[in-house]
Amino acid sequence: MIHPDAHAYPSDIAFTPTVKAWQRRHGSRDAYARMEEEHGWPTRLTPDVASFIEQQTSVFFATASADGQPYIQHRGGPAGFLHVLDDHTIAFADFAGNRQYVTAGNLADNPKAHFFLVDYAHRRRIKIWGDARVIEDDPALLAKLMPEGYKARGERVVVMTVRAWDVNCPKHIPQRFEAADVAAALNARDERIAELEARVARLEEEKAALRA
Repeated sequence: MIHPDAHAYPSDIAFTPTVKAWQRRHGSRDAYARMEEEHGWPTRLTPDVASFIEQQTSVFFATASADGQPYIQHRGGPAGFLHVLDDHTIAFADFAGNRQYVTAGNLADNPKAHFFLVDYAHRRRIKIWGDARVIEDDPALLAKLMPEGYKARGERVVVMTVRAWDVNCPKHIPQRFEAADVAAALNARDERIAELEARVARLEEEKAALRA
């Protein structure tokens, strides 16, 4: 039996016939057709991408209602709050929040979901398409996915099965840095300055002693 969402190419998850018509109209279809035939979008997470995912502290998770109304929710936590369980599965603990449950409700009606991850410091972004589900009755899995020492209450688990992913070009991504990384760099600079100032002071003392 053919899966109802089966595609000729993995990128067909995003490149619908209408999207391809727009590509033809604006001159990019031939290039994307070659991409489809030569290598296409990956469907399994590589070690490099898995590492990228697990390093993120801020991501966007998109779902849609049964009638197609889209919704994008920010998800954040310490690095590692997103878990790559295997080369086609991402999971995370759903922390207690404003109790709107839009994402959970959408997934109950429509499993299609999307991750949008941006690393501003290195100007890299990854798009991930898949099907997601909510698990409310597995306390052991929830405990496993909760970040150690993080002050949040996990209510449930969200698991996403990856269907395809793609890496965007860095164009138009502003370069920004995490406050903790900036603070560490500034501390290292200040320590180096203090070290050099102390060295200069010692040299001045030695010069003064030689003149005495």
